[in-house]
Amino acid sequence: MKIVKFGGTSLASGPQLEKVINIIKSDPERQVVVVSAPGKRFANDIKVTDLLITYANKVLAHEDLTEIQKLLTARYTEIAEYFDLPTDQVTPIVEHILNLPKQQYPSHEFLLAAFKAHGERLNGMLTAKIMTYLGIPAKFLNPDDAGITVEGSPNDATISEESYAKLNQIEVGNERIIVPGFFGYTNQHEIATFARGGSDITGAIMARGLHADLYENFTDVDAIYSANPAVVEHAFPIDQMSYVELRELSYAGFSVFQNEAIIPAIQGKIPINVKNTNHPDRPGTMIVPKKDALYNRPITGVAGSSRFSALYLHRYLLNKETGFTLKLLQIFYKYGVSYEHMPSGIDDLTVIFDKSHLTETTISKMCAEIKEALHPDQMEWIDNYAIIMVVGEGMRGRVGTLDHILHSLAIKNIGVRMINQGASRISIMIGVNKELANPAIKQIYHEFFQTEPMSL
Repeated sequence: MKIVKFGGTSLASGPQLEKVINIIKSDPERQVVVVSAPGKRFANDIKVTDLLITYANKVLAHEDLTEIQKLLTARYTEIAEYFDLPTDQVTPIVEHILNLPKQQYPSHEFLLAAFKAHGERLNGMLTAKIMTYLGIPAKFLNPDDAGITVEGSPNDATISEESYAKLNQIEVGNERIIVPGFFGYTNQHEIATFARGGSDITGAIMARGLHADLYENFTDVDAIYSANPAVVEHAFPIDQMSYVELRELSYAGFSVFQNEAIIPAIQGKIPINVKNTNHPDRPGTMIVPKKDALYNRPITGVAGSSRFSALYLHRYLLNKETGFTLKLLQIFYKYGVSYEHMPSGIDDLTVIFDKSHLTETTISKMCAEIKEALHPDQMEWIDNYAIIMVVGEGMRGRVGTLDHILHSLAIKNIGVRMINQGASRISIMIGVNKELANPAIKQIYHEFFQTEPMSL
């Protein structure tokens, strides 16, 4: 059995949904389908999820809802009309949209979560209706009925372990099962959404819970590439990679999956195939357990992200001062700040943060307290910081990869601010100034991928 997930671009319009339905019916093993909310139909379009967020905010602000309700209704009716779905089949979906403000919610946060989740929920209902109308038996399975129970905050929920036992009891018969991604239900039967990339999370959850043979994730790219094609023209497509490689590269900017999105599939040891809805016959990229992966290069991919900032501290004999790091961590805890990395020397220490989690006020107050409490000889906040990840299982048994990387950067006069190699020996983290990130990625790529890109 295959679990199949389709992203928002794949479901943005009637013609796109027609491609999806053809993919589903072309393989009888594609029995469980996870759907996203309709995405953008064209460059300046608005995703349905973003429309729903606007809808929720207007409700909370007691503003007129007429226009936003029309926009949302039009997105779903447009898709239904493409397939000539009878009006009475579409009416329940329109009623759901209009009735959202009339429901009772425990808090504003739960209201926002419920509104956001309806992009996927209504698309799942509509997809099941259209498929059945076209003679492909399908049923909509709400996450509450499936047993997807979540914990945590309303808009950043996590799956509860008890869900997997319930999912394992789902009977898969002749009907295709259509599951909306992105959300689950609390023990109080309130809707709560996962973080960004939530439909990918649902797909991975379903794959693990149903012990699928394969999790197919359809998106709008032919494969995962060895570097961002927007940075490296004609970047080499990756035929196969390990779970760990994908996690490492996702951390530094690979945009196919959010960093945590596929953890349930990894836990269930389910192979993942990333494919293109517009070119479904192309092989895409297989993501497999390390023991099943094959490598013909030391490096699988290189990625970079500029979402980081760094705090540099210098103090003589810092390595001999008991409690210095403890005091520093206590200040971070006081301000609710987590750090990403903390490379250090005998007299200095650099703390790297994800700056998307920080505000200017927090940075200012935190730095002032660090200066007062720790009295560093030198302290600098670095905003233009980027991290590059060079990743490959093939590096594990190879000597000289780091030297090769640094030499290639030196040739281009690209200075390195930080280097960290993980204990697994399959990843090397390099810190550079933000403006040097793309030149560094290009240089590393061209040093390790000299052959012509393989055609898919």
